[in-house]
Amino acid sequence: MIPKRPGDKVKTDKRDAVQLARLLRAGELTPVYVPDREDEAIRDLSRAREDTMLVQKSARQRLKSFLLRHDIRYQGKTSWTEAHLRWLADEVRCPSPAQQIVFQEYVNAVTESQQRLQRLDQQILYFVEQWRLYPAVQALMSLRGVQMIVAVTVVSELGDLSRFSNPKQLMSFLGLNPSEYSSGQRQTRGRITKTGNGHVRRILIEAAWCYRYPAKVSPEIQKRQENLPLPIRNIAWKAQLRLTQRYQHMQKKGKPHNVTVVALARELAGFMWAIANEVKYPR
Repeated sequence: MIPKRPGDKVKTDKRDAVQLARLLRAGELTPVYVPDREDEAIRDLSRAREDTMLVQKSARQRLKSFLLRHDIRYQGKTSWTEAHLRWLADEVRCPSPAQQIVFQEYVNAVTESQQRLQRLDQQILYFVEQWRLYPAVQALMSLRGVQMIVAVTVVSELGDLSRFSNPKQLMSFLGLNPSEYSSGQRQTRGRITKTGNGHVRRILIEAAWCYRYPAKVSPEIQKRQENLPLPIRNIAWKAQLRLTQRYQHMQKKGKPHNVTVVALARELAGFMWAIANEVKYPR
């Protein structure tokens, strides 16, 4: 992000130092957030879980593709439930012994990825409870659709959200703002910029799908909010009211579901910023 003139072909330490000093005086340098070692460790744990999710998705896809090639189809409603797993274990028989071995290896790959995912979930819960940013994780979990994994991903990737001066800066950092190419009287806006942290952007869009239902404080959400201050609970309820109404309004205008959910994810980031500014850390 350091500006550089096209014709500047000479690079030395002295010239770089002078250039940095001039840019700093002019306010042209963008500060970079450097996480602590503990923060980076939690981030690695969170990303390891995300990688495991991708491995599990690939393993499931390979197994279903193998069964489809041999015209073996599950007649139930939902895949990967207990009923589906019992069907795989008890009723699937391949035409030849060699293909049966291939089938079993694919099933083992799915099972191993599921077990690995459970182990990582347990480790995330163990280490996050000892983390200095755990109060921020608890506060974000007051929001609908934001459980432990979502909250840990956001905080571990971004750190303390209150370091952003305003919610628009956070939305821009996550690449959730629409791109724009305007000149004169013409104003053109396109897709979101997709700059910044893709891990948080993806998981916020997943969380935003929960707001397509009417606003309601479920027993699970109420349990997560039990020990939180009243201002944080008020922001979480305000977010529910705003985002559920926003979803209904955009759907009535004929907006595609994906466009609507991305818009909700952008506003959800703003509510997270508001909650982060209410968090009090123990000294």
